[in-house]
Amino acid sequence: MSPRCLIVQPIHADGLAVLRAADVEAVAASAPDMATVAREIVGCDAVITRNAGLDRHAIDAAERLLVIGNHGVGLDPVDVEHASALGIPVVFTPAANAVAVAEHAVALVLAVAKQLLDADRATRAGDFGFKYHRRIRELRGTTLGVVGFGRIGRLTAEALVRGLGMRLLAYAPSAPSAAIEALGGTRAASLDALLEASDVISLHVPLRDSTRGLIGARELALCKPDAILVNTARGAIVDEDALVAALREGRLAGAGLDVYASEQMSPDHPLLALPNALLTPHVGASSDAAGRRTAVQVAEQVVAVVRGRRPEHLVNPEVWSRRRG
Repeated sequence: MSPRCLIVQPIHADGLAVLRAADVEAVAASAPDMATVAREIVGCDAVITRNAGLDRHAIDAAERLLVIGNHGVGLDPVDVEHASALGIPVVFTPAANAVAVAEHAVALVLAVAKQLLDADRATRAGDFGFKYHRRIRELRGTTLGVVGFGRIGRLTAEALVRGLGMRLLAYAPSAPSAAIEALGGTRAASLDALLEASDVISLHVPLRDSTRGLIGARELALCKPDAILVNTARGAIVDEDALVAALREGRLAGAGLDVYASEQMSPDHPLLALPNALLTPHVGASSDAAGRRTAVQVAEQVVAVVRGRRPEHLVNPEVWSRRRG
């Protein structure tokens, strides 16, 4: 009998082809909520999930589960600790979508600075006097503050520094100084120092206990009133209530957001009413090329574990020697 892999949310067809070629049956979940997944994961040997994650209840429902595949880099929706306790390896794709996310971060910076959405609406309304009453920013020579200097943070900085001539200030205690200095950048002494000095702040840290609410009311009060905040990392890194207040009161010029505290944003969410907030529906990693790379990489690793081979990107490597099965 072929191993079965539950696909919690759609992935690129090339990833499904990898599973089929290895004689792994791919079964699509009828809905991505955890109650449905817990019912439909029964009898599965593997699972591939995206931002829906996989909770303890769903993991417990899959007594034959050999591997959890995380389509992407963000692991906070997956109960890795519980999976590890049960001897279930978790694999992920740490670099497959980095280019797409970095490009999206750059797009958000430019769109907010250049007032592109409002300019488009003005053009459609015949308002060719738009340029006389709205501030359109020039970025060359201004300071880019990058919080987190992993692959996505570095790619974002590279595009804005080398492409647009921004000055780089980075807050990333664990990043090698050489990576920052290669872009002519400076390491910020602290997060506070970065916030005080930056004209554009781009967030690129994972969601952990130490980064949840990293940017709150106190931190936003340190920012320049004409600063722009961009978040393509995780929504919970920013205190949304504090951000809404700062934008509404003009203590921050604008924000470009691709991630939110909850992706099930209610129609009356205050961010939706703010003209200086540019919002996209968590699409930063969703280019066709990134989708293909990510799907293929996670599928190859799922196949490797199912067939008894160590995968390339193990989240919990300590589990491998005592893995289930």
